[in-house]
Amino acid sequence: MNNLAFIGLGVMGFPMAGHLAKSGHNLKVYNRNPHKSKKWRSEFGGQIAATPAEAAEGADFVMCCVGNDDDLREVTIGANGAFSKIGKGSVFVDHTTVSARVTKELFDISVDSGFDFIDAPISGGQAGAINGLLSIMCGGDQRAFNKAKPILEIYSKICKRIGESGAGQQTKMCNQIAIAGLVQGLSEALHFAEKAGLDGRDVVEVISQGAAGSWQMENRYETMLDNNFDHGFAVDWMRKDLKICLEASDQIGASLPVTALVNDFYKDVQKLGGARWDTSSLIARLRALEK
Repeated sequence: MNNLAFIGLGVMGFPMAGHLAKSGHNLKVYNRNPHKSKKWRSEFGGQIAATPAEAAEGADFVMCCVGNDDDLREVTIGANGAFSKIGKGSVFVDHTTVSARVTKELFDISVDSGFDFIDAPISGGQAGAINGLLSIMCGGDQRAFNKAKPILEIYSKICKRIGESGAGQQTKMCNQIAIAGLVQGLSEALHFAEKAGLDGRDVVEVISQGAAGSWQMENRYETMLDNNFDHGFAVDWMRKDLKICLEASDQIGASLPVTALVNDFYKDVQKLGGARWDTSSLIARLRALEK
């Protein structure tokens, strides 16, 4: 049994922390909105911390899943941040999708302070978090990863160290780059089927069993056909992630023409009022072009 802390009880963090609570470890949670913490405790038990520092104090492992670079800095090195109280030899695991810049900044602080820092962004969506079937891509010291892996396996179907610090975030960038192209391709295929007078469900039933099949097709085609985007990973968050990808590509000299184009398409979706729509809403942009 370990003493654990979880910082950030959003769409992903809420169920992830729940799996930890049900696994028998001692768990303390922190969320910026205390009402969410109280809701979580009513469902899973555990303890509530008033600050990230209080959550981290005495914890063997501190998991974090917040929104962006600024949020991560606030809960780690801001006022009452977790880094002020985390103990030497403890492991801080960051599940947030953030820039390589902030990952390096926090990793360097951890080295100087005597605790371990693992960048461990996640993929699998809300359903993956609820079902404990996330994919976790990790960067950091091998020894630290070996310590944390049994904890991370509680809510994952695969948890793999890719390389040194920052490799996890770079792998998540690969994930988002691949998704951007896939969703645009699926949107165009379904839009084409509609314009051709075909039944989209019949089309997907056939092509999903061949080389065109994908997670996006299996899990999103029906809601896309129904013009229903009130679920899943929001366009605002995808644009945040793609911005990170494009900035990193400039730094390493990678060419991402499709990613840049799809990022602009998501900007169009935002203008349609779809900032909080699921990323599969790219098809709404195509439909809007007809008007």
